[in-house]
Amino acid sequence: MKTLIHPTAVIHPNADLHPSVQVGAYAVIGGHVKVGPETVIGAHVVLDGLTEIGARNQIFPGAAIGLEPQDLKYVGEPTWVKIGDNNVIREYVTINRATGPEEATIIGDSNLLMAYVHVGHNCVIENNVIIANSVALAGHVHIESKARLSGVLGVHQFVHIGQHAMVGGMARIDRDIPPFMLVEGNPAKIRTLNLVGLKRAGYTNSELQTLRKAFRILYRSELNFKDALEQLEILGDTAILQHLRRFLLLSQMPGRRGLVPGKGRGTGSDES
Repeated sequence: MKTLIHPTAVIHPNADLHPSVQVGAYAVIGGHVKVGPETVIGAHVVLDGLTEIGARNQIFPGAAIGLEPQDLKYVGEPTWVKIGDNNVIREYVTINRATGPEEATIIGDSNLLMAYVHVGHNCVIENNVIIANSVALAGHVHIESKARLSGVLGVHQFVHIGQHAMVGGMARIDRDIPPFMLVEGNPAKIRTLNLVGLKRAGYTNSELQTLRKAFRILYRSELNFKDALEQLEILGDTAILQHLRRFLLLSQMPGRRGLVPGKGRGTGSDES
């Protein structure tokens, strides 16, 4: 039977690897690492710290996962990286452990992190997210499912990015991006709905029409934030609108960054 672990790999005897895990040349795996079935660990990968990785993940050469956070507040407390199933983690991605006792940096399922992506401490990436090359996520960034981040951009700490949002390349994201929106530029602004992504995701014509109306209320009217939320409530009580209203409300809570402005007048606009 062909061995699944290259003879040059350095694996701590306490590491918990499923028998079907493949480990490439010169990989280094620490004693507190747990890896699930059929995960492939490429050459020169480093897995360390309290790190749990699920099934059928592909981790490409040079990735470093579970090392200490780049945070001066970190004083050695036990913290985690927790990664789900079916993720593709490309070359030289870095995913840091959290800051704060028993806190975790969390990657869900079926995400694609392209080469040189950095995921800072306490980040949460949900499911089916695509992050292109050389994107840097600072600490405590939260990205909801099916968001898309183009290449060579930075995301400020504590920013939240909503589901099905699309972020253009080389942007500077320093505030929250609501679900379903397309953002680009530096400074970044909400330009329109992410219609291409929403159609690909199977949203119906009725749902798209509802979102178009919501977009006009938020970013093409002269309503203030409170009045815009009231108009969204009048517009309907669908799951899509509930999620959008909830995201907008939470963006105003203490510790959050507020909203990326719109292109024209309206909620979140730099002209309102």
